[in-house]
Amino acid sequence: MNKTIVVRTVTRVPHPKFGKIVKQMKRFYVHDEQNQAKAGDTVRIMETRPLSKLKRWRLVEVLQR
Repeated sequence: MNKTIVVRTVTRVPHPKFGKIVKQMKRFYVHDEQNQAKAGDTVRIMETRPLSKLKRWRLVEVLQR
């Protein structure tokens, strides 16, 4: 997984039946050409053409280190 980062997003939504707020996590495999993002960074990503079996996103910028 060279030049690839895994970005996790957390969305808080109410449960459809019970109404309790639950977290939904989604993982995106992102192309990082210069290997500039590190673990724990906040990043901006952009959708792109399929680059591999899982990669459909690319890194635009690192917002916060």
